[in-house]
Amino acid sequence: MAPLRQRCQRAAGREPVTRADFLSVLRAGLKGLPAAEVDDIVADYATHFDEGLALGRREEDVAAALGDARQLARELRAEAGLRRWETQRSAATVGAALLALGGLATVDVFILLPLLLVLALAALVTGLVVIALTVVGLGMLAGALPFGHATHWAAALAGFGLAAGGVGVGALVLLAVNGALTLLSRYARLHYRLIKPTTSP
Repeated sequence: MAPLRQRCQRAAGREPVTRADFLSVLRAGLKGLPAAEVDDIVADYATHFDEGLALGRREEDVAAALGDARQLARELRAEAGLRRWETQRSAATVGAALLALGGLATVDVFILLPLLLVLALAALVTGLVVIALTVVGLGMLAGALPFGHATHWAAALAGFGLAAGGVGVGALVLLAVNGALTLLSRYARLHYRLIKPTTSP
């Protein structure tokens, strides 16, 4: 069997691609997704080859109709990450969605990549500010104990205000990131396939 690098080159369209090459490159590109999900996707595309061969088409023609296996894997990974984020909104799934879109950004360096970089940088800087405000606020609140003097109460209120402000800013940032991801996911779905084909090539 040819090395993976050679199979990837063939899947990119430099040489005719066989069924085995296409499915192998596709499976390698889906690495990181749950094994059962990868098996389902690969089986789905194997079915497209079976249907094409049953109609008298060559493996190479079916592979050409399906497109670049590496790009297809990136799109499928992006769709999987976006679906997880849409069904379960959390910091972990936000990160997964950003990574998923990052895979597509490697082929969209003029629009998607700059937007993702700006979003990631803004979220990082704001997150650090939120953590700093919360830590300083809690530190001031703890340092004001016990509340036996007016200055202690003032420090406690200031600390509480900083901590509450940090939490509030963090919530706003999370809402902003979710909104930005919603817009980016719509853009990605408009410009990329992001779904398994439903008709025979």
